[in-house]
Amino acid sequence: MSMSDSDESTFAENRPTALGAVARVALVAAAAGSVALTLYTGRHNSSWLLPALFAVWVLSPFAALAGASLRSSRWAPLTRAALHWVTLAIALGSLALFARAALGPTGIRATRVFVVVPPASLALIAIVLGMAALLARSRSRGRAA
Repeated sequence: MSMSDSDESTFAENRPTALGAVARVALVAAAAGSVALTLYTGRHNSSWLLPALFAVWVLSPFAALAGASLRSSRWAPLTRAALHWVTLAIALGSLALFARAALGPTGIRATRVFVVVPPASLALIAIVLGMAALLARSRSRGRAA
């Protein structure tokens, strides 16, 4: 049995890439690091519930990216590449911001960073993936015409 040309091109487009592997490793490392920094920042809180809720809040963009990564095998290559790049940007950016808030100068309002970064990250994910999907769709329609 041999694969047809269309089967081979589909396989080539859907195979894992080095960028995807790096993005997945960065996603797991940044999620773990972000939760650790969140719990470190809230270590003096008398309630265990508030730091736990903040940890879940901080994990939300990473969970969204992980879910998107699981579903991305059928996406256009352009959209998958956008997912990998936005994953790297969110992983590195949020980890840097959380580290500065948790370990930086004491005058920083750390809580503000832990409240604002997750929804800003989710918005960035939605914008980048939405634009990439629209661009990929318009390119595929251009090829079909």
